[in-house]
Amino acid sequence: MNARFKIAADRFDIDRVRADFPLLQREVHGKPLVYFDNANTSQKPASVIEAVDEHYRLHNANVARAVHELGEEATAAYEGARDRLARFINASSSQELVLTSGTTQSINLVAYSFLLPRLRPGDVIVTTVMEHHANIVPWQIVAQRSGATVKAAPINAAGELDVEAFIALLGPEVKLAAVGHVSNVLGTVNPVRELARECRRRGIPLLVDGSQAVPHRPVDVQSLGCDFYAVTGHKMLAPTGTGLLWARKEHLQAMPPFFGGGEMIREVSFEGTTFADPPHRFEAGTPNIAGFAGVTAAIDYYERLGFDAIRLWESELLAYATERLREVPGLRLFGEAADKEPVLSFLVEGAQATDLATLLDLEGIAVRSGHHCAHPLMAYYGVPATLRASLAFYNTPEEVDIFVAALQKVRKLLL
Repeated sequence: MNARFKIAADRFDIDRVRADFPLLQREVHGKPLVYFDNANTSQKPASVIEAVDEHYRLHNANVARAVHELGEEATAAYEGARDRLARFINASSSQELVLTSGTTQSINLVAYSFLLPRLRPGDVIVTTVMEHHANIVPWQIVAQRSGATVKAAPINAAGELDVEAFIALLGPEVKLAAVGHVSNVLGTVNPVRELARECRRRGIPLLVDGSQAVPHRPVDVQSLGCDFYAVTGHKMLAPTGTGLLWARKEHLQAMPPFFGGGEMIREVSFEGTTFADPPHRFEAGTPNIAGFAGVTAAIDYYERLGFDAIRLWESELLAYATERLREVPGLRLFGEAADKEPVLSFLVEGAQATDLATLLDLEGIAVRSGHHCAHPLMAYYGVPATLRASLAFYNTPEEVDIFVAALQKVRKLLL
């Protein structure tokens, strides 16, 4: 173990943690897997996999549609996940949480149900240059339908939001602002509390994309002061197809459903339909019940480890990986904010990001290459793509060393 990790290791048994993740034990192309694509999706601990398996083996039934025992068990698991998620993000009530397939669905729900009915020609939606496409494209679609426009606040060379410029955009014509809590490309942590405070002063609702924040830090939506907070389950140890939208109660009560079907109604007739109360009016159809059983297990796992220990380990890992990458000749890092999570985007002079990623895969190393669903950010830096190594608490300094050695090796092959 590298000496700098000693204090963190005293509080964090990395060997025991890694043993909880079955996929980390496999080989790729005959070499031990080094998984550095966590910003895309996290690996799952055995307890999450077992929770999904147990649901299908012992409790499989639909929710809210039967009085038989299996139906009641499935409903209890699904609504139990809502309760656990509410506590996890410190919502004041579980009824403020709409269970969704992830952040993309959550943001689209706000775009179509909350924002579109309020938009008029000349209105403005404010976001930032560093956003994921999921926090850009839905706003563009509803803006095109209504005659509104989307404006993006700039960033500086370090990848930090220009807060003054963001605030300057918050004029009386702005009907919603949207910002990522943490950039999926840069790792930059945005000052959400400050942005929320400025939005509240002007009566502007603020949506926060929390996809990249929740896996790394505790989130308290009441303390943040935003109006909407979106989360994706598969980035926080849980199964794919799970997520949530937290919204202030008054917003949910005022929002009409935009997706209709079973279980989101009180009564249906051909003369008209009355809808269920929030949040169920936004949850038409059969949900990913087994997936949300996995969400509960994922939260249990985070709480057993504790975010204090997770954050200490990850901060040391980020600092070490940053130092090691600087040893690579011709390497350019993107995003050096003072406050950031363990995401490292970079290019190596003379080498294409995709070529590097392909050769690294042959060394057993999984990293991401491309635009990372952030075309405007790539345009800001004047590059078509980057290579991204995104770390998690189950990664190790030894894996960083293997990664950097492999990067040095494949760089020489390409130059």
